[in-house]
Amino acid sequence: MIHQFDTVIVGSGGSGLYAALEASQRSRTAVVSKLYPIRSHTGAAQGGISAALGNTEEDKPEWHAFDTVKGGDYLVDQGAANILAEEAVQAVYDLENRGLPFNRTPEGRIDQRRFGGHTRNFGEAPVRRACYAADRTGHMILQTLYQQCIKNDVAFFDEFQVVDLAMNGDSCQGVVAVELATGELHIFAAKAVLFATGGFGRMFKVTSNAYANTGDGPAVCARRGIPLEDMEFFQFHPTGIMGLGILITEAVRGEGGILRNRDGERFMERYSPTLLDLAPRDIVARSMLTEVRAGKGIRGDRKIDDYLHLDATHLGSDVLLAKLPDITSFCNTYLGIDPAETPIPVLPTAHYAMGGIPTDVYGRVVRDGQDTVVPGLYAAGECACVSVHGANRLGTNSLLDLVVFGRRAGQHIGDYVKQADAPQLGAEAAEPAREWMARLTEGTSEHHGGHITDEMQTVMMEKVGIYRNAADMQAAVEAVQQLRQRYRAVRVQDTGKQFNTDLLELIELGNLLDLSLITAASAANRTESRGAHSREDYPERDDDQWLKHTLAYLEDDAVRIDYKPVDTSIWEPKPRTY
Repeated sequence: MIHQFDTVIVGSGGSGLYAALEASQRSRTAVVSKLYPIRSHTGAAQGGISAALGNTEEDKPEWHAFDTVKGGDYLVDQGAANILAEEAVQAVYDLENRGLPFNRTPEGRIDQRRFGGHTRNFGEAPVRRACYAADRTGHMILQTLYQQCIKNDVAFFDEFQVVDLAMNGDSCQGVVAVELATGELHIFAAKAVLFATGGFGRMFKVTSNAYANTGDGPAVCARRGIPLEDMEFFQFHPTGIMGLGILITEAVRGEGGILRNRDGERFMERYSPTLLDLAPRDIVARSMLTEVRAGKGIRGDRKIDDYLHLDATHLGSDVLLAKLPDITSFCNTYLGIDPAETPIPVLPTAHYAMGGIPTDVYGRVVRDGQDTVVPGLYAAGECACVSVHGANRLGTNSLLDLVVFGRRAGQHIGDYVKQADAPQLGAEAAEPAREWMARLTEGTSEHHGGHITDEMQTVMMEKVGIYRNAADMQAAVEAVQQLRQRYRAVRVQDTGKQFNTDLLELIELGNLLDLSLITAASAANRTESRGAHSREDYPERDDDQWLKHTLAYLEDDAVRIDYKPVDTSIWEPKPRTY
């Protein structure tokens, strides 16, 4: 079946819905998603969205932009960071005007709280910059934007898994998707396609990411010859529930929670004397692992896991229930504890991809170091790399990235489709996807996909985690290459057509394997430490050699590396101290 639209948005999280909302004002717009929209992973974002409103203390967008650049260890494109910070204020007020129920100050303004790496006056002291709706900010953004899209008559195709791009030479003309309800392939022809498919934390064993976060957009693009940018940089959030990875929001520390080791010591005083527990996430995660390695972790009941404590007991029940109700409930449900009475056991968890599909500040996908645009193809959100996060994203900048660049991309698409020709796609556009589906559904299996998934997640967690070295990363590259070979022999065990989750999981596994290979190869290639990429064999940042973005091209079983320059037009890179 062939569907014809002006604009097709793939993914129904915050960036996809905001892009759809803008594009739908000037074009026939469809959102294609493997989930029901309000189940998208944006809903898991808890703590807030950053904007220099200055509602509770003085703040400026310039300070916000500087914090973003410094927090990203100067791999951030500074012009893009400036756009992010300057447009943040209007983006938050737009969400408020569309109905988002932010927490309020006694005067009725949007309330704000502290988050890691956000400071006043270029690093002088912490600042309250995170606007929040209790600890359900992402969920409220999803609800608000979805309602507005329905109002704007956006067409939704829920439970469709996109598996390929429809290309005409270098131009994008649509996507090919599997309808989960029937197993049939559908072609969505469009003048403009935007990928907003989110992250790919499911390549790691312990992650805060939902099961649906399998990097579908970046993997599809990589197989079509589009490079992926800065894939070596993957953020581990400091506070996941020990053993589960479920996120305990940074807002707990923003409200005054303290990280403690087995001696009860507030150990962040030694690692970040100015910002303490609210240092950037890469610094806090490494500090925690250093404590555990030094024998200062708290031994688990079964003597298996060393972990640390996040102590919020001094905040009291009233504050926790008023400002962090979901976290209080999580602790009760998953740990059987009341955080007002008992410290929370935490360990870092794989959380956020700084890298992804390379784009310009209008969301247009680029294919090389010269920023050559792929006509008709856009990306926004975590699957994209604009690059406003550089080597390490600051907390609350993720939701901001979604709305600022989702909005900008949607607006640009609205202009682009006015002058673009309608694509003429026939059934042949689905042939590559049809061949892939046939390989997965026909014949007998030599390997079980679940075993490959477990092995991939284990090797990525152990070899390409918080601390890295050449031997481990090379071993990871070789292991993932072998897993990709085994994957070619995998077949579904369920041969039914309707809601075949076995087929869906194998499609997702193929995507994760491709992205694992690119991530491990990109990490092995960068011989320095910067942000979330911390090498024990190259512990220093090397601006002379490595102040540049990685562009990784997937070529069969190998990864070819190229580079593009970093925009350092505003602030000169300096050593990063907190």
